[in-house]
Amino acid sequence: MNKTDLSRNAYGLSGRLARKGYMRWWHSFQGTNQETGETRTFFIEYFLMNPALGGDTPIWGLHPYYRKRHMKPSYFLIKAGVLPSADGKQGRQLHRYFGIHELSRTLQPFTLQAEECFCSEQRISGSVEVSVKEAGHRFLQTDAGSMDWNLEVHKTISCHTGFIASPLFTALNALDSFWHGEGIQCYYRGQVALDGVVFHVNTEDCYGYADKHWGRAYNSPWLQFASCHLHSERTGKALKHSALAIDGCHSKFLCLPLRRKLNLQLTYTGEDFDFTFAGILKFPRITWDSREKKGHLVWHIKARNRDISLKLSISSRLRSMMPMNYETTDGRRYRQPIMCGAQGLGWIEIYRRTPNGLQLLDKLTIQDGLCEYQNK
Repeated sequence: MNKTDLSRNAYGLSGRLARKGYMRWWHSFQGTNQETGETRTFFIEYFLMNPALGGDTPIWGLHPYYRKRHMKPSYFLIKAGVLPSADGKQGRQLHRYFGIHELSRTLQPFTLQAEECFCSEQRISGSVEVSVKEAGHRFLQTDAGSMDWNLEVHKTISCHTGFIASPLFTALNALDSFWHGEGIQCYYRGQVALDGVVFHVNTEDCYGYADKHWGRAYNSPWLQFASCHLHSERTGKALKHSALAIDGCHSKFLCLPLRRKLNLQLTYTGEDFDFTFAGILKFPRITWDSREKKGHLVWHIKARNRDISLKLSISSRLRSMMPMNYETTDGRRYRQPIMCGAQGLGWIEIYRRTPNGLQLLDKLTIQDGLCEYQNK
């Protein structure tokens, strides 16, 4: 449901998850080069790995020294970069690591800071610079280059998944990975410099997104989609105060895995259509099919509850996605990388359920969809 929850979006790794767990705050948005008119989609991620095991310097699970000693990874990571463009320009990811003791944090208000890298609910800033020599170390899993950013943040639509991501269910490891979408529509304003080239980020056309994941392992397979760049077929206009967010989860009961589920929220001109655990009293049901077809990742989704039915068709070209480099909480490489892109397209049909049958409210087109996907 569309409910802000700053406590859920704050720092929260404790107990077992502090020794074997991760937490990531993700931000993505579009920026424009004022001189050339080029538009790119940037991402910035503030990432914690096994904080209870850390110290003054980063511990990389893939580093030969730590692997021989069976040491789990522990660090604070700034992961920043640019996603592949529609015209084929490649993406990049740049990593800057800190030891856990180099990180300072507060809970109320929420802040994270390591040197000049900073994250709060209202602002993100920082810099990453990776040399060609550093990028040659495989355990760092990074490309070469530099990126600086200083941005104001204003989150206008949230997705709250309800009891399933509560402190109790987190402590019980009810999911492999928990999700909270504090900013499924998010306005950014400021500047990003990629290798010294400045891109301006404006609230009118940034199509921003911000969320948080945490848990003991990434869901496998991973599946996520989001867009706030929606157009109405009924009015022919771009929609205001509207956003779509989809996130997969792999739930458990007493450590036994259950059938995979999707959380889905569509906010349509201020009206919220909720298909998450928060809306369970409306008996939501979602069925979906995802596959790779002719160089595209294609999803077909049907969602319904007591009031609303949705039909969605979404696709993303595989060549417009790039592998995102992470290691597991045990310090291993993922067998299949998480592929990420921001060129997702599609449509949504919205039907109101009435005693006389389904009534079509609108058909929406989707552009600039953030798509993350991982095979088993």
